[in-house]
Amino acid sequence: MSKKNRDTDRTARAAAAMAEQQAAERRRRNLMVGGVVLAVLVILAGGFLIARALDTTNDVSASSSSSTSELGVTIGPDSAPHEVVIYEDFLCPYCGELEKASREDLAKLADEGKVQVEYRPFDLLGGGDESSYSVRSAGAFSIVLANSGPEVAKKFHDLLYDNQPSEAGPFPESSELADLAVQAGAKESDVRDAIEADEGTPWVTKATKAAVSAGVQGTPTVLLDGKVFSDGRTMDELSQNLVAQLQG
Repeated sequence: MSKKNRDTDRTARAAAAMAEQQAAERRRRNLMVGGVVLAVLVILAGGFLIARALDTTNDVSASSSSSTSELGVTIGPDSAPHEVVIYEDFLCPYCGELEKASREDLAKLADEGKVQVEYRPFDLLGGGDESSYSVRSAGAFSIVLANSGPEVAKKFHDLLYDNQPSEAGPFPESSELADLAVQAGAKESDVRDAIEADEGTPWVTKATKAAVSAGVQGTPTVLLDGKVFSDGRTMDELSQNLVAQLQG
């Protein structure tokens, strides 16, 4: 090979190496940009989830809970020194987390007369779709409350969370909700036909309008003695801090 050809060959190899290096640098930069974008998206998503999990607005009001509430089920005496109201959607996973973390403690404090707790289900995630699980489950709850009383309704409430579906589904049929109602202690003839016919929908509409009018923007929304309680970064922390306030 002549010197000219050798020089040409070296030049070509150098150019190829440079091109490969430049391509590698472009890939590295793209990966860095992609990583930054992904990190930003994760942060934004995390903020969205936290906002969904905790309604931190202070502009929420609710009439005092009582053992005869029409829009929820209540545990604990009217004479209790503290009142807690929990706005919830039976499909909301954060409501499920709060329920799991707080159920036993709140029930114990209610039995001791230290707090009255009212659970107010409504439709947040169903968007008003009468066939949605949010509407059907809250409607079934209202039927059990009206036809079987608050004690059975509370047991049904708890079973709905014990059997909570994923937000992505699949969702229980109304007949399966009726099965849970019977399991909770409802007389089948009192609730099955009404639940399977989704006769609780008007109640859900009323409960949802009441929640919106009260200023509720997310679930769960927790009120302690008439004020929004949002002291906690997670549902476990929220539950622990709430219980501590009630015990203090």
